[in-house]
Amino acid sequence: MSWQALSDDVFELGESPFWHPSEQQLYWVDIPGKAILRANIYMGFVQRWDMPSEPGCIAPAAKGGLVIALRDGVFRAQEWGGELERIATLPYDTAVIRANDGKCDALGRFWVGTIDEPKAGRAAELFSVDCRSGSPIVQRHAGDALTANGLAWSPDNGAVYWSDTPNHLTHAWDYDLASNLLSAHRVWRTYEPKPAGWTFENTAYAGRPDGAAVDVEGNYYAAMFEGRRICKFAPDGRLLASWETPAQCPTMPCFGGEDLKTLYITTARHGRSAAELVQFPLSGAVFFMRVDVAGLPVHFFAD
Repeated sequence: MSWQALSDDVFELGESPFWHPSEQQLYWVDIPGKAILRANIYMGFVQRWDMPSEPGCIAPAAKGGLVIALRDGVFRAQEWGGELERIATLPYDTAVIRANDGKCDALGRFWVGTIDEPKAGRAAELFSVDCRSGSPIVQRHAGDALTANGLAWSPDNGAVYWSDTPNHLTHAWDYDLASNLLSAHRVWRTYEPKPAGWTFENTAYAGRPDGAAVDVEGNYYAAMFEGRRICKFAPDGRLLASWETPAQCPTMPCFGGEDLKTLYITTARHGRSAAELVQFPLSGAVFFMRVDVAGLPVHFFAD
């Protein structure tokens, strides 16, 4: 198995990819580029939709269009390029905190993690937004983190995973889908810290957990930022496989294609050194490869 680039296009910081099954298109965001992207993977043509602020994460909506977490709130667009309607405001200071990794659960609630940009107050949190009854219900689920990432559910929806990237750890909880409650918190996995004075030439560093996806067998696929790899972990945290990536900083995987056996990854070039970009010129591109086990399909936002 080997990676291929979706196109020659590169972006600053790709994140939040998902495969839209009815449109047969891949969606993702460029956070500092303030844009949402989508591509017909058969044609390799990428469309761009500029946003008024940084989009942390997106999800498809069951009634069409997207739900979008921007820096200052959660918005609904009924169609590509359509008007942005604010549906919720999350309780944080947008001067130093913004939306980051997120996705929908199996009942259509939109979960949004945040990032503490100064990395000073462990102010990153995890929220869900439930719009099924009309008025949004915002619920806080976790906090005391620096950068929310790696949100994913087990195939039976009985477990939730959530990573704190700078702290090199992934949390897990038992989860009750109907009541939307987390319980039995544990540190699911810790990762070796970044060595002092690290540069990209130091291949001993395995990276830190960024975005994630889960396959039908319950295995957890983590993008290891600065580790130049995607790691596949069993539900008990054992490392099952590791795939080297064509960029030093993979940011998030997702499964796509008609059989959900194509693994897509977004990557980053924002803030990377000139020397690193010479070595990895397609940093910021989207890559894909075929895998043996199908992934879980994307969940749609319900409103």
